[in-house]
Amino acid sequence: MDLEKPPPPRQEPEGCLVVAIRLPVRIVVFVLVIPVRMAWDALVVAGRFLNDTVLRPVGRALLWLGRAVFVWPFVGLWRYVVVPVAKGLAWLGNVLVVVPAVWLYRYVLTPVGHACAWVARGVGAALAWVARGVGAALAWVARGIGAGLAWVARGIGAGLAWLYARVLTPVGHAVMWVLKGLGAVVAAIGIGVFGVVAWLVRYLVVVPALWVYEWILTPVGRAIAWCARGLVWAVSTVVTGIGIALYWIVRVLFVLPALGLYRWVLAPVGRLFAAIGREIWDALGHAWRVAGRISLAVGRFLATLFRWTFVEPVRWVYRTVFTPVGHVVRDMVLRPVAEAARSVGRATRQALTAARESVRQARADFRRMLFGEPKQREAVARREPEGRETRTLGSSTTALTKD
Repeated sequence: MDLEKPPPPRQEPEGCLVVAIRLPVRIVVFVLVIPVRMAWDALVVAGRFLNDTVLRPVGRALLWLGRAVFVWPFVGLWRYVVVPVAKGLAWLGNVLVVVPAVWLYRYVLTPVGHACAWVARGVGAALAWVARGVGAALAWVARGIGAGLAWVARGIGAGLAWLYARVLTPVGHAVMWVLKGLGAVVAAIGIGVFGVVAWLVRYLVVVPALWVYEWILTPVGRAIAWCARGLVWAVSTVVTGIGIALYWIVRVLFVLPALGLYRWVLAPVGRLFAAIGREIWDALGHAWRVAGRISLAVGRFLATLFRWTFVEPVRWVYRTVFTPVGHVVRDMVLRPVAEAARSVGRATRQALTAARESVRQARADFRRMLFGEPKQREAVARREPEGRETRTLGSSTTALTKD
């Protein structure tokens, strides 16, 4: 699916003032921007060259130096000093502390603990037997004392039951009859007094209060509410009039002059400054781009000049002088020296191999002289075919065809 292209931006109509300002502004800005852009491009090229030729190698050298001075010594100290010493201390602690402690626990403390536990179990069994005997005796004595106390308690309980049934019950019934009579008398007196007090409160308090509320307080309250509503209406009318007057005063004295100043003075001046600023900004962008093209052309010219005045002569000298000389030095000096070094290395390796073989043979002879020849294994007859031969029906290696 083809995507529709966005419509081109709308070109706003430009006035004669904008066209008159544009050309001189662009000329002045172009003259001022060219030196700045060329200086900027020169600084960028110098910075890249300095970064590639000085800063990056120096940084790598400082990084290597930092590793050699700070990292590698600590790594070597940790690997070849701290770790072996820690392993040695761990082995020494294991031999001097852990192994004796384990032996002491296993062969001393464990038997002693078992013996103490056996003695404690025997003492506990004896104490339990004694406690059971003492408990049985105390239980027999307690049962006798309990039987005597139960007989005495039964006698006392029978006496108290007779006293409750023959004396306290008739006395309680008589007291309850007297209290019921007194309660009825007091209740009758209270009901009469409450009726009298209620009648007096109704006709001395409630009825006069209702009459005062209905014929005095209600008309007075309505009159006060009507006066309050009239007062509120009057105050609101006065405040509204004052507000409208202040609104028109502020509008005529401040708002309309400020609006006229903004519409007829500040807005045109702002549009003029906006047009000048926009043109200066556009001129700066245009001048910066044109200066970049000019700076690029000047840089290419200087690069071409430097190439034909310095690089090409140096390349020609390297190619026509140093390269043949280097080939001659390589063929006449370096290759013979390298071949001689390789010959010396091969001879040294052969000598070391022969010496190693001699030492191995001498060690084997010495071992044979001390301990004798090693015992040779007896050969065992194998029914399986040796090598990679397979079984066949003509051979005697199977159970069906063997003799």
